Amino acid sequence: MFRNAILGAVALSAVSGAAIAQEKMRISLQLPLTSHLGENLVLFEKEVEERTGGAIDVEIYDSATLYKDKEVPAAVGSGAIEAGVASLTRYVGDAPVVDVFYMPFLFNTEDKVRAAVAEGSPVRAVLEEEIAKTGGQVLYWQAYGGAILLSQGGPIRTPEDMKGKKARVFGKTLGDFVTAAGGAPTLISGSEQYLAYQRGTVDVGMTGISGVKSRKLWEVMDTITKTNHANIEFVVVVNNDWWDGLSPELQGHIKAAAQVAQDDVRDRMSGIEAAAYKAAEENGMTIVDLSDAELAAWQEVAQPVYDSYLEATGEAGQKILDSLGAGGS
Repeated sequence: MFRNAILGAVALSAVSGAAIAQEKMRISLQLPLTSHLGENLVLFEKEVEERTGGAIDVEIYDSATLYKDKEVPAAVGSGAIEAGVASLTRYVGDAPVVDVFYMPFLFNTEDKVRAAVAEGSPVRAVLEEEIAKTGGQVLYWQAYGGAILLSQGGPIRTPEDMKGKKARVFGKTLGDFVTAAGGAPTLISGSEQYLAYQRGTVDVGMTGISGVKSRKLWEVMDTITKTNHANIEFVVVVNNDWWDGLSPELQGHIKAAAQVAQDDVRDRMSGIEAAAYKAAEENGMTIVDLSDAELAAWQEVAQPVYDSYLEATGEAGQKILDSLGAGGS
């Protein structure tokens, strides 16, 4: 009887262990696993599974196989999936303040970006508080670099070159910027970019340089204009109920893993961008830097974008801009 009790306890322990090991953390990603965000999630997966002893089983679904970028906030918020990676601007419908990173030329140095995304900063605190109201909360931030323009047959040096052209955008504020420059913005998901450029759905592309490399956009566009007019940030979000159902110990391990992954991608961003520019050039793309006069021409058309942001965000937006020394008009 004693032996049976021991066997029973061992069996029960094995079942419990199996149950714990099967706690899934599925993560949706719109980019390929070979992208730097994909590589960063693989690092996160390794850290989580090592720290939790396999109690959390991370599964990454890349290349928008489960959800497109624009679908991630609702999927995570509803609990349809435990976690997902979304461009910060995908929360603009619920939290217009998130588009502060797309204010033209506001984040024009790495120091300014790092100060804004630092834990406890006024910018990050307000944005994460607003996102948490959607049913999902930010676990960590993934750096994606500066925004650039893509074109075929010649650069987009000034707003004059944008006039009358259809441009791919991935957020309302970026659309406002294109409109202010005389172009026609078209909202296109990251995973749909390649086909949009190939089919001529738009004349001008907009993305980060690392996206050019991971999606091989040199096959459909031949020129990069380095405007760096916005800072692109992605966030890894987790469902609130799923998170609250984890033990404090597991939460602690996941947070520690997230910190490692967040620091790694931020620290490597400059090198990632340099390697992507090199790859683009090696694959036949022309890379164009703006002169001071050309940059000034872009900055001159940007004021309506700040006005629209403040109109949409009110006091919260003003507080954020004030904290960045860009109080608006």
